[in-house]
Amino acid sequence: MLRDSVLGERDLQTVLLASKTEIPHPKSSAVRRTRQISDARSSGARVVSVAAPAGYGKSTMLTEWAATESRQVAWVSLDRTDDDPAMLLPLIAAACAPFSPLADAVMADMRGVGANALGRSAPMLAAALASTPDSFVLFIDDAHLVASEECQDALEIVLSRIAPGSQVVLASRQESPLIARLRSTGDAWDVSAADLVFDHTEARAVFAAAGATEVDDDALAEVVARCEGWPTGLFLCALVARSSAEPVSAAGSDRYLADYLYRECLARLPEDLQAFLRRSSVLEQLSPEICNAVLDIEDARAMIHRVETGNLFLVRTDRNGEWFRFHALFREFLLAELERAEGAAAVAGLHRRAAAWHEAHEAPILAVEHWIQAREFERASGLVAELGLGMYGTGQVSTVRRWLHELGDDVLLAHPALVISMTWTAILLGDVRAGERWAAALDDLRAEDLPEDDRVLFESARAMVRATMCEHGYTKARADAAFAFAHEPARSPWRDQALHLYGITALLAGDEQTARVAFAQAVPLATAMGNPDTVILSEPELALIAIDEGRWSVAAEHAHRGVEAIDASHMEGYPTTALALAVAARVAVHAGDHAAGMRLLARGMRARIGCTHLMPYLSVRVRVQLARAHLMLGDRAAAAHLLRECDDIMRIRSDLGTAGAQVEELRMGLAVEPMTGGSIPLTPAELRLLPYLQTHLTIAEIGKRLFVSRNTVSSQLGSIYRKLSATSRSQAVERADALGLLGD
Repeated sequence: MLRDSVLGERDLQTVLLASKTEIPHPKSSAVRRTRQISDARSSGARVVSVAAPAGYGKSTMLTEWAATESRQVAWVSLDRTDDDPAMLLPLIAAACAPFSPLADAVMADMRGVGANALGRSAPMLAAALASTPDSFVLFIDDAHLVASEECQDALEIVLSRIAPGSQVVLASRQESPLIARLRSTGDAWDVSAADLVFDHTEARAVFAAAGATEVDDDALAEVVARCEGWPTGLFLCALVARSSAEPVSAAGSDRYLADYLYRECLARLPEDLQAFLRRSSVLEQLSPEICNAVLDIEDARAMIHRVETGNLFLVRTDRNGEWFRFHALFREFLLAELERAEGAAAVAGLHRRAAAWHEAHEAPILAVEHWIQAREFERASGLVAELGLGMYGTGQVSTVRRWLHELGDDVLLAHPALVISMTWTAILLGDVRAGERWAAALDDLRAEDLPEDDRVLFESARAMVRATMCEHGYTKARADAAFAFAHEPARSPWRDQALHLYGITALLAGDEQTARVAFAQAVPLATAMGNPDTVILSEPELALIAIDEGRWSVAAEHAHRGVEAIDASHMEGYPTTALALAVAARVAVHAGDHAAGMRLLARGMRARIGCTHLMPYLSVRVRVQLARAHLMLGDRAAAAHLLRECDDIMRIRSDLGTAGAQVEELRMGLAVEPMTGGSIPLTPAELRLLPYLQTHLTIAEIGKRLFVSRNTVSSQLGSIYRKLSATSRSQAVERADALGLLGD
């Protein structure tokens, strides 16, 4: 379908990504911002904040600056789907890739959620930009649309490493909290609404450019006073004055004046053009093709041309002139007019068609946004359920959480597939609170209420969750895994997971041969299905079986494939990667490559953050293997600490079969010799805290981020300083970076 459209060989997601990093071409403007740009450029500040309400010409100023800049230039236009570090950071990297070789190299590798996004992706991008050979200016437009704490924290880390001579320019409706912190150190320059208002001379230029030359000085002075120099208000007044001799009489807030003036402008347009403007406003980005489909018309290209030539607040977002967006304030007005003129049902219908179009063009994330706007929660929920685990893999958990909030609990609990997907996402991320909540909701669902054809698949999915959580012991877990193994269809996308769980629970019962066969079957199936998690989990299990048999060369092959799968799928830092990294570290040290072993061990230690009692046998096995790697390197203290972490998990999940026996074996081994030498590793809680030391957040603010008390943060911070032999945040960050606990 795509190949028959104007999109050609490029998929929609690629086209829209490119449009966000396209440097806009400046339009001829009656008023230039030469002074403001010159002052900001010569300030020497790393960050320039252009903060003002809608309609003050922020984007216009940035576009003018970009066109006159002698340094390298990168541009990012943001929308609400970018309010997720997993989207924001790669987008910035893509914009800077043409002049930053390292940004291009790390772009695909910047995945991760929570501590991993902040502890790895953000410092990776910051280091890439800091090493850029030439000075640059990065323009980020509509920065207020990435207001989440996760994005603000990640952005602060990136901004803190901008090298002297380079600048980042943030255009936003509100000042970001991080600007105040940068200002206090002299690293920020402010351009406010007061710097962007027009005076009488500039207003005259606006009116002249619009063809409203008959307005006398007194009338113009009155307009300037009523608009308080607001640029968009003056431009709208000029458009009205061009076709009417009557003076503008509206007054009041920018919002009120804008609505009044937009309505005045809109009323002067032909009805067909008015309808096109109203209805196309449901689209954040529009093209002739999507407008024809959503508005059910055939002349969208001609309509867009009329809007563009009429100077009606339309901006090109690609160099081919196929994609456009409305100025934000005008779009907000049009959306309100659409509902007023045509009603909520008409708005919902347009969103339904937009959702269907985006689904057909393989842009499901945008489709979800439109299904939610259309209040088609059934369609939205089904799509979110399908996307959930895939978005977990790409780190877009913040986006999924926003969708869940918008859908509401009543909708979520009415869709078993969504409950299953969200339960798995929480489990695989080690999110204890969310995992226990979703697992309880899953247990409460009644299979008999489902259509008969869905009942067995639902019970199979629920059995896999129970087998993974092992809440009632390994014997019950094995029975649940056997049920899923027997009932999950051969072509099911969950079949590889069922095989892996069948193998794991057999291993817990001491049936190594059954486990070996299950893991060996799971790997090629998962590879064919494109499910890297199962490969990453199964290959180290095959390696451990080979180690137990003394076949280290075979173990090395399996360990290599496990790490290779992590790197290929860019899943560094996910809890499910920890076992593969720990086993690979053991194999490397056994082969005499201590340097490689230590690098792998550092990666595994960091990945264990999310290895909680939600996946108890995996979390215990991870720590046992990490401990054995530490022992091979002579670090008994670290091994003893990991043993205590095993005990903490087993106090909650005590009946883990052979996994528990391995803990006891480790304990006896440590008891043989006195505990001398070695290091005390950072705990998972301390590793969660560590990335926040890169920011200027206070202890109280960090506590709110982590949902812990100020005292807890203070205690953990003191422990981090002791373990890293640091006396300050910057020193702790520097030493953590050297140890591989932050960044790459």
